[in-house]
Amino acid sequence: MPELPEVEVTRRSVEPLVVGQIIRDVRLGKPLRWPLSCEPSSLVGSSIKAVRRRAKYLLLELDEGLLLIHLGMSGSLQFHRERAAPGPHDHFDLVLCSGLLRLHDPRRFGAVVWIRSPEDPLADKLLGAWGVEPLSDEFTVQALWRGLRATRAPVKQLLLAGRVVVGVGNIYACEALFRAGIRPTSRSDRIGMARVIRLHAAIRAVLLQALAAGGSSLRDFASVDGTLGHFQTQTMVYGRAGAPCRVCGTAIKVMQQAQRSTYFCAICQR
Repeated sequence: MPELPEVEVTRRSVEPLVVGQIIRDVRLGKPLRWPLSCEPSSLVGSSIKAVRRRAKYLLLELDEGLLLIHLGMSGSLQFHRERAAPGPHDHFDLVLCSGLLRLHDPRRFGAVVWIRSPEDPLADKLLGAWGVEPLSDEFTVQALWRGLRATRAPVKQLLLAGRVVVGVGNIYACEALFRAGIRPTSRSDRIGMARVIRLHAAIRAVLLQALAAGGSSLRDFASVDGTLGHFQTQTMVYGRAGAPCRVCGTAIKVMQQAQRSTYFCAICQR
């Protein structure tokens, strides 16, 4: 699933291509996760003012309202300078003066939803429950400490839930916990302040490294121009079960947590 680094890489590559452009046409393919919530023709003539991101959603700010785009499990945005016939997995097209912005999603877990404003009840339903952005000033050590202290859940599951901090998906949670020296099964409320400080720094560092690497292309993700991310080639533990730890040499272990594979070093993470 595209996580924060992949969505932010997409945002950065989409922004210069679409901001200031007028929507000339809208094409819907097979139904996605949620309905568009407006008539496609009502978007024609609107201009795109900005491209923002909240958690794993892209927000295209229009003259009136916003388009929320979620890439789902396997989706990606593509941009074509010329009109291109849609394939079987192309489910949403925005035809602009500069070209065609297309959502490609083989599994159809993605979504494109129009909302009238950020105060719209639908916006609150989709975006209201998320935690703070990990690369923002709001993500402080104290905010992470309070979130951890409020639950007895295993720390990795807390990170994946996104209620305390958003965008720390499976690969990034494994990597951040390794850097912080914290066992993924550790109870959140028992993690002391010294380790909270390390985890806070590790989350930021891992996400910044992933952004610099163009995200992770584990299966389907590619940026708008088709470029693959390569953070997955730089991991310390993720995807390395049985391989020697890059720090202590012990074989990396893997276990299942909430139906997700968790990779860790039993020596470096206590």
